[in-house]
Amino acid sequence: MTIYRIDDKKIVQMEKTTFEKAELKERQDLQQMLKDNIGVISGDSPDDEILVVAEEFSNWEDSKRRIDLLGIDKGANLVVIELKRTEDGGHMELQAIRYAAMISTLTFDELVSTYSEYLVKSESGKNAEKELLKFLEWNKPKEDQFGQEMKIVLASAGFSKELTTSVIWLNSSGLDIRCVRIQPYENNDKILLDVQTIIPVPEAKDFLGNRDKKKQKERESRSGVREYYDVSVGDAPPEKRLTKRAAMFHLISGVFKRERTLDALDRIEKETKKTRFRKLEGELDIDQVREKIDSKQHDHYFLSQENEIFRVEGKTYVLTKLWGTDTENDVSAIKKEFPNLNIKFERAD
Repeated sequence: MTIYRIDDKKIVQMEKTTFEKAELKERQDLQQMLKDNIGVISGDSPDDEILVVAEEFSNWEDSKRRIDLLGIDKGANLVVIELKRTEDGGHMELQAIRYAAMISTLTFDELVSTYSEYLVKSESGKNAEKELLKFLEWNKPKEDQFGQEMKIVLASAGFSKELTTSVIWLNSSGLDIRCVRIQPYENNDKILLDVQTIIPVPEAKDFLGNRDKKKQKERESRSGVREYYDVSVGDAPPEKRLTKRAAMFHLISGVFKRERTLDALDRIEKETKKTRFRKLEGELDIDQVREKIDSKQHDHYFLSQENEIFRVEGKTYVLTKLWGTDTENDVSAIKKEFPNLNIKFERAD
């Protein structure tokens, strides 16, 4: 794209430059400017608004890799933001996908801790959890709605054909990756920036969004995943559009809050005819639970946050993450066992 300025009623073409020629470095300059003005690359929709929660994020073991900027959007989705000042973007899409995978298990509590470190470094004096809840418009943390999807924003002076082709294909397969081109121009000893989202093309965003939603529904229909449910127990208002894992936790915790007996949890497991809990002796704290359960099992098979653990009558129950295609049969069995609780468990629209 060519940009012109009007000088004395004449149209004059502005000269492109590079960040290198402008002596603007990637980390010290571009990253610093964007972290304080992330709206420049976050998108026009209110849903695209991003809160930056970390810079040079590297809170993982056995890796020295760092995410340039880590953010969260209004939908409580984590956003990996990668920046380059090059004309082709290098292999930033591969980097970003790797980073997204590495933080996909991040919990809300861990994000609060990460954001707190960021705020301390910025000397803002703000409370991390309060700021996150305010941004998300939540009254309290909602772990079951946090980080349901990962998003990626790639910002560079330019992108190679190989990179853009890869991103288009990845988006068509269900990922959410945006490419934002930041082209510098010289103008009377000043640097101007032409910032444009090139993927997805803004004019086609609605069409592509509807197309991708249709494809996603087709994939979900074939694979049986990404089902959402509205759930209520007793006279409590329903929780809307929960994932299967979150819906089952909400259902079982709702039963437990009202029955609050060891017998209730045992009856749930008996009626669903599967091992649903890891049962531990003693009413344990979260650190003791993690010591008792192998770390791999802990991360992949059991819900493991403080507010997800059931303690009763000298025992601790840790609920499974794994619910198969017969979940609705499990729900029916629980409804039958607790008819007085007015359980509602319905597929969301």
